[in-house]
Amino acid sequence: MFTRSRLRAPLLRNILSRTQPLQRRTLIAAPKPDSGPLMERRSDRALPPLVSPHRWLRTLPVFAAIMVACTLAIFNYQKSNSSVVSSALYSLRTNDEARALLGDEIYFAQQLPWIWGSIDQVHWNIDVSFMVKGTKGKAMMRFKSVRRTRMGFFETTEWSLTPDGGETISLLEGDTDPLQLEKA
Repeated sequence: MFTRSRLRAPLLRNILSRTQPLQRRTLIAAPKPDSGPLMERRSDRALPPLVSPHRWLRTLPVFAAIMVACTLAIFNYQKSNSSVVSSALYSLRTNDEARALLGDEIYFAQQLPWIWGSIDQVHWNIDVSFMVKGTKGKAMMRFKSVRRTRMGFFETTEWSLTPDGGETISLLEGDTDPLQLEKA
């Protein structure tokens, strides 16, 4: 059943472990800047000191500002490429009143346009405004549309141009004030 070699193996290990000196490894300091080249690298050496333990406190506001700016730019890019804004620009280009006011080649006034407002088709609300320009001048275009019932169509309540230093011009055909319709 048991052989002598099986009995001797744990006994030999126990005896050998008592006779060999224990290896104690102490931490070795990290090399100093002018101490010469590091010829050997041990895994238990001390870590170098941190330059500034609170460095992340200085960079956190910068990181947060960059993240906010990138988020706003992404949302604005999404709005500027939406079908609502593209359709509104196309309608401006084909509208006689807008062409009389702005001229030809109607497009965004800035190279990187900023779209104010919200395009919330899920909650049935579109309310955007942005600067446009043509060959004759610049104006702020505002487009507002709502959907009153779940399966209903979007109803445009406002589509207007406000030229720089001028009076607001409504571009809706047969323009009637929606509040006047509710009172009647």
